[in-house]
Amino acid sequence: MTTTIALVTGANKGLGRETVRRLAEAGWQVFLAARDTALGEAAAAEFTAAGFDVRFVPLDVTSDDSVAAAADIVKATAGRLDVLINNAAIGGPRTAPSETRPDDLREVFETNVFGPIRVTNAFVGLLRVSDHPRIVMVSSGVGSIATITDPKWQGLLPPALGYPGTKAALNMLTVMYASELGEMKVNAIDPGYTATDLNGHSGFQTVTEGTDAVVAVAMADPDGPTGGFFDRTGTAPW
Repeated sequence: MTTTIALVTGANKGLGRETVRRLAEAGWQVFLAARDTALGEAAAAEFTAAGFDVRFVPLDVTSDDSVAAAADIVKATAGRLDVLINNAAIGGPRTAPSETRPDDLREVFETNVFGPIRVTNAFVGLLRVSDHPRIVMVSSGVGSIATITDPKWQGLLPPALGYPGTKAALNMLTVMYASELGEMKVNAIDPGYTATDLNGHSGFQTVTEGTDAVVAVAMADPDGPTGGFFDRTGTAPW
């Protein structure tokens, strides 16, 4: 049976690392991509020592050269990619919208929005070689306008432009890529409020729970959905 080949960005810790673990345990070949070489190599080495087919690939989603080099490595090593998981993200500023300058948002948009565009476009050629190509965008419930404007969540999330704005943008990117790439399954997921570095480990979900939707969408059948937004319980509101 042909091994499924996946690449996960931002995968040296948190949701990315747990995603790598779960896919590798399923027998997949996984490229663990991270911008920090030391941390990425250490994480991949732990998986390799445990007998998993995990390989580190240096990849900084904010760098054209880094992303292109990573794509070249995957092409030379595997010749194709079956599943791309755009997981890498940063939190961004938490200042009030009226106190936020455009320059304050450049880094978070470069990472969370332009990063997935850069990575997806660099790997789309390798995905087209696959018989069942899938792209998973790791978004967030805070990027859902329906969720944020629901009265039951009123006051729970301090208003900020950076992280919520980038995740709302990522949701639209998902729909647009799905519209163009009809031969691929392109979906966004909301991990839920998961304990990671991004929120100071304040989330109430474990990283395993947080990756349930990632893994489910990554492992979807060829007749599965595309252009959708999902959490661990099913369809999530846009």
